[in-house]
Amino acid sequence: MRILVPVDGSKYSDAALAFIASRTRLIGTKPEVELLNVQLPVPPRIERVASRATIRSYLEAEANRILEPAAAKLLRAGLAVRSSFAVGAPGAEIALAAARIGADLIVMGSHGHSAVKGLLLGSVTQAVLASCTTPLLVVRDAAAPTRESLKVGIAVDGSKYGEAAVRYAVAHRDLFGESPQIVLLHVVPDLAAFVIPGLADAPLQLYKPEQIVAMQTKRLERAVAPARKQLERAGLKAETVCLVGNDPGTEIAAYAKQSKLDVLVLGSHGRGALKSAVLGSVATRVAAQCRTPLLLIRET
Repeated sequence: MRILVPVDGSKYSDAALAFIASRTRLIGTKPEVELLNVQLPVPPRIERVASRATIRSYLEAEANRILEPAAAKLLRAGLAVRSSFAVGAPGAEIALAAARIGADLIVMGSHGHSAVKGLLLGSVTQAVLASCTTPLLVVRDAAAPTRESLKVGIAVDGSKYGEAAVRYAVAHRDLFGESPQIVLLHVVPDLAAFVIPGLADAPLQLYKPEQIVAMQTKRLERAVAPARKQLERAGLKAETVCLVGNDPGTEIAAYAKQSKLDVLVLGSHGRGALKSAVLGSVATRVAAQCRTPLLLIRET
């Protein structure tokens, strides 16, 4: 497995390093890990008075100041690490590095909010998502998991995006430990609380309770069955959890918090109604409402 870990010396990139260092089973497979630091270009006024060699030397020293302690943390965990640095826009450079090494995964820390309120994963993370489709594990500032076998939630909806999330989890199961506890999550609509805007302020009882249960059960099984079969073929068992609500992102985020998931895996089509919404509405809502590490699988 090839893993790219962008680092900037912040507590958020430290959290990403701690997560990787905690994965004993993954470390045993000897993954190829590359650390990357991206330095911003110097202002034009500096370029006019300093030679290219001087500027390059300065940027390299600044990068090494961040890369060397980061590499030391992973080396202590038994990982072989390569380090590199680039100069440019962080999101674009991270995407280029992922393509260069053929990364199977990018692991990066994110503070959760940029200066723009809508960018719920931070501007650099959003830029990476917009620039490449490499699977991305976003780690907030939470402590690394203390258990080797993780509790992993995989959100499925019967689409190819949910199936891609399951395929990735199966192919890279070492990331989750020897015996991960896998939970397949699906959100069914709350038909008991159906409201027609402008026609009624109170929920309309369109179906009998037993009809609602039957429809929700059918929808759940249709969404979860393909994922369950994929896992069974890989020798993995999974619990199925049916969440009820009319806002899937909110329901998934609430479950992730309440059940103390170690990782939440989401497949994403990559764009919401707005061109800039690179995660899609469900993943964006989840990112806004919980601090659980998010493994985002993009299906092209």
